[in-house]
Amino acid sequence: MFFPLAFFQNSSYTLSYQNTRNRRRKRTDCRLPTPARGEVNTKEVDPKETKRAAAFALWMNAKMPMITFFRTMNVTPLVKFSRKNAMRFNMLLCHCIGKAASQITEFYMLPVRELMMAFDRLAIGVTVQCGNGKIVTCDVPFSWDLRQFNEDYMHFTRQVMNSGEPHELEQEAMVIGTSSLPDYNVDGAVNLYSGFRNNPSMLWGRYRKGLLKTTLPVSFQFHHTQMDEAHAAWFLDNLQKAFDGVSLGL
Repeated sequence: MFFPLAFFQNSSYTLSYQNTRNRRRKRTDCRLPTPARGEVNTKEVDPKETKRAAAFALWMNAKMPMITFFRTMNVTPLVKFSRKNAMRFNMLLCHCIGKAASQITEFYMLPVRELMMAFDRLAIGVTVQCGNGKIVTCDVPFSWDLRQFNEDYMHFTRQVMNSGEPHELEQEAMVIGTSSLPDYNVDGAVNLYSGFRNNPSMLWGRYRKGLLKTTLPVSFQFHHTQMDEAHAAWFLDNLQKAFDGVSLGL
């Protein structure tokens, strides 16, 4: 497990938004290392020995522990890159989500029922509509290598579409759920809470073309036990930077 030692130390430290901004300025490329394929190191950890100890006590059994942020993103570079390289817009968006999240250690922890689980990798969950109209989930392992992620995205979504069976990685990766509604003008969704699935998730609809730029309203929902508002704001800032810097390189 590669989490920084401070991540597992019991501390009353509360992350302020200003501290988050200072850390972000100092760490322009703070990606966490991606483990080799086949090496799975998911385990239960004592929440009292993590920085999320106070949040676990406060929010784990709350009736509504989910928080939703809304933001309008500038996706002009993503749309242009998609057309130039014949890559799917949603695939590129999912890859950027993984890049943005992988720089924040809180994304590698997840409250599961009454437990706190630690993961060493991320995956992006997408929904696939099969031929019979059935909606099936498909988890795609995140890789910083865009070509590798694109290959996995196309392979697993095609596999799910043909088989009608889900491809799930929740036992080995912290899955960020996504929901895409490209045929509709929606701004987001709130109160998506089942009581047992605590994964962070994003939802978006159709992107909107303007005179000078193309925008995409998104909503990002997260469990307060997993992260604070400042972490979510940091994630969305990282996401916009990923859109702005999209490329085939690492």
